[in-house]
Amino acid sequence: MTQPQTDEALLRQLQDAYAAKQALARTATWEETQPYHSIHEMVASMGEKHPDQPAITFQLTSDPSDAGRTLSYGDLRAQVTQCANMLRGLGVGPTDVVALVLPNCAETVVAMLGAMSAGIVNPINPLLEAEQISGILRETDAKVVITLRSMPKTNIAQKCAEAVAHAPSVQTILEIDLASYLSPVKRGIVGLIRPKNPNRHKARVLRFGKELARQASDTLDFEDVKEDRYAAYFHTGGTTGTPKVAQHKVSAIIYQGWMFSDGMISTDDVIMCPLPLFHVMAGHVILGQSLQGGAHLILPTPQGFRGEGVFDNYWKLVARYKATAAIIVPTAAAALMQRPVDADVSSLRLATSGSAPMPMDLFRQFNEATGLSVMEGYGMTENTCMASITPPGVADKVGSVGVPVPFADVKVLDVKADGTVTERGVDEIGEICVYSPGVNVGATYIEADKNVGLYAAEKYLRTGDLGRKDADGYIWITGRAKDLIIRGGHNIDPAVIEEALMAHHDVSFVAAVGQPDESAGELPCAYVELVEGANLSSEALLAFAKQHISERAATPKHLEIVDEMPLTLVGKVFKPELRKRAITRVFDAALAKAGSEQRVSAVVDDKKRGLVAQIAPKIEADAAKVEDALKGFIPVWEWSE
Repeated sequence: MTQPQTDEALLRQLQDAYAAKQALARTATWEETQPYHSIHEMVASMGEKHPDQPAITFQLTSDPSDAGRTLSYGDLRAQVTQCANMLRGLGVGPTDVVALVLPNCAETVVAMLGAMSAGIVNPINPLLEAEQISGILRETDAKVVITLRSMPKTNIAQKCAEAVAHAPSVQTILEIDLASYLSPVKRGIVGLIRPKNPNRHKARVLRFGKELARQASDTLDFEDVKEDRYAAYFHTGGTTGTPKVAQHKVSAIIYQGWMFSDGMISTDDVIMCPLPLFHVMAGHVILGQSLQGGAHLILPTPQGFRGEGVFDNYWKLVARYKATAAIIVPTAAAALMQRPVDADVSSLRLATSGSAPMPMDLFRQFNEATGLSVMEGYGMTENTCMASITPPGVADKVGSVGVPVPFADVKVLDVKADGTVTERGVDEIGEICVYSPGVNVGATYIEADKNVGLYAAEKYLRTGDLGRKDADGYIWITGRAKDLIIRGGHNIDPAVIEEALMAHHDVSFVAAVGQPDESAGELPCAYVELVEGANLSSEALLAFAKQHISERAATPKHLEIVDEMPLTLVGKVFKPELRKRAITRVFDAALAKAGSEQRVSAVVDDKKRGLVAQIAPKIEADAAKVEDALKGFIPVWEWSE
């Protein structure tokens, strides 16, 4: 393999470009700086300047020889124009919602940009259950849904049809056929085995490609009003209950791409991005910087990093496209580090990571294997994404998430229950709060009641993340306010446990959560995923934890090695699933100790009560034992029918 070589001139160029943006933010407002005032204007600009420049390449498979499909900026401009015209023809106005229930593909990019040009796009995680998808469709009052045509090995079309059956606002479904990416022979086979999709809804079903081809591609059929309006609804990343839906304005979306274009990303760049477009990192930041900088964006497989063979072929894909930028998340970086860098990756000049702080050892391992220093970013759906990032070339702040991005004001605050706000001092831990062009003050979420208590000093978005600022202004995340483990009134930061265990060379990932306890309320427990091939017992790892965790109260009461950590679609460890496991394990042990044959059948997420353990079936002779065994625990339980 050939690693990237440090190019001092290129590094200085990146540093100067980012410094210029920071300087501009100190002398002007975002309103004075904003380069585009509509999504279509942003797309059309690059299509006119560089019509033949590759814009998007999508591969159905991870095979480095997969021909894929490439759209030039001229193609993208034409197809986005057609999509916007098509949606207007279907009755989509500036305040109407077009939901995308799609994995990554070239058409997803066209649909996203076209929907934002005509109305409001609402990308929905296609792995959500039909009930959750339907809940989002009802909350947003979606008029059109764009999804996949029925295909083998995926049930997206079936789930979407079921969801629409319970979302009466949906009038039209547009279907994208991924079979078009297959060879003629394979398309024929798919035609024979394509699953049937019984539709119990009243929406009309149309073919996306066929309807697109009917539209004019040279100009919009309607006036592209340059006003700041809502152009996107993105739901939060939860996978239980109906996720909250955040509202994003045109100015905020353009802001996210502007931060890393113009001197940082250009037409010479090729960005490898296996992240899902239904998440703000890829949907706003990466796509936005590509569009504004004129870069070539690579989308490998519909599932991105979760696609078959993506990790095994990743470095070969980088070499094939001569990628200059790698977009990763810590979980993906850890998986890549379990594989050799088996290709020429010398074209890479930068790597950006988001979704969660990267452990220090993983950062160093990635740097040693690739020669790249990772620029760590921090953001959230509620802020339209980015709030801070490590500037180019900074190597002595490993573990931080950098400094506030241009035009962003990030503070660490102590917010009392009565609303009193005090700014924390250097290295003092508090709640990270953000104000920027990405914050929609007072109306972050569609549902008004969900915005209550969301802002500090009537301005700063409360992230729920705990952190500190050092003397140089760098932000360090220490945990989630809601993730605190409260042991008998003593607050334990999960990061204390996680960082100690991550220091073991056989550990790939750690997540610490609170498990129920009758006397202390909660006790810390840890779940650990080992590196591939490691042979380590939980007893040995628990002994290691006891040696390396300085805070005795934070030593895990229970440590469990898992085959695979539960993750969200953007690579974050999904702690609610681990809390459910902990509740089940502790409650079942308490029931067994009490001599009851009853056990926890499920732990469900109730909007009002939180996690609720369900006991089934109810055996009357055992009812008293169950009630006595579980009466001392804080988590709620109930009989399940």
